Amino acid sequence: MRNFIRFILRHHFVLLFLLIELFSFALVVNYNDYQRSSWFSSSNRFAGFILNKSNNASQYFMLREINEELARENAYLRGQMDESFRISKDYFSVVFDSLSQQQYVYRAAKVINNSVNRHFNYITLDKGTDNGIEPGMGVISARGVVGIVTNVSKRYSTVISLLNTRLKISSKLKETNFFGSLEWDGQTYEYANLSGIPRHATVSVGDLVVTSGYSAIFPEGILIGTVETVEKGKGESFYDIRVKLSVDFKRLAFVEVIGNNMKEEQVELENITKND
Repeated sequence: MRNFIRFILRHHFVLLFLLIELFSFALVVNYNDYQRSSWFSSSNRFAGFILNKSNNASQYFMLREINEELARENAYLRGQMDESFRISKDYFSVVFDSLSQQQYVYRAAKVINNSVNRHFNYITLDKGTDNGIEPGMGVISARGVVGIVTNVSKRYSTVISLLNTRLKISSKLKETNFFGSLEWDGQTYEYANLSGIPRHATVSVGDLVVTSGYSAIFPEGILIGTVETVEKGKGESFYDIRVKLSVDFKRLAFVEVIGNNMKEEQVELENITKND
């Protein structure tokens, strides 16, 4: 308090001058129409500018929540698509939801760790068993295939990335349905190789490569990439096809984890058949 009094006494001429200036300004604005309208117009513009900047800042800090909400909405909408349901052709059989039952369920998750510069790249998600995530589930983004869940804890899960030389994805050419196996060669994160496509197949640069649907992990038709180059392998009856991946793994933020409600039944039957 003593310091405050000393400050006033030391600068009382300046403070008195500012007080008189403010009083004079108020008189001019209150008793002159032109100055009053100019003042209110300027103050409104200034207030609008401040409010606009404040709103932009608030929206920026809300982007994370908005993106998470959009990811959840995309997962829900993808689960409502026709491809997620298996239609029953036997109208005399009892199916719980009339003529169809949902085969694929999509759960949104956020990428919290990711690598692209190793031979065995993995991704960490912020969802685990508490959210229904299990090993062996497929992982995709809005742009295409990302990988397969390998290990799960209560709140987290790790995904073997498509950029992992140990992972092979059953793939096919969308236009002709010729299928093969897609595998990353450990080089650039933008490309992978598609093998097993016979030479009598018609393959062109720009053809879409999608999931074949021949596994219990991914539904049919999920985008993987586009054909970049096509070469005839020496002494082989198959093409060497270079595929440009549709997913940019360096910008991966949100993904969807695919649960197949009929996976256990399919895998069990296939294992029995293999052992016959």
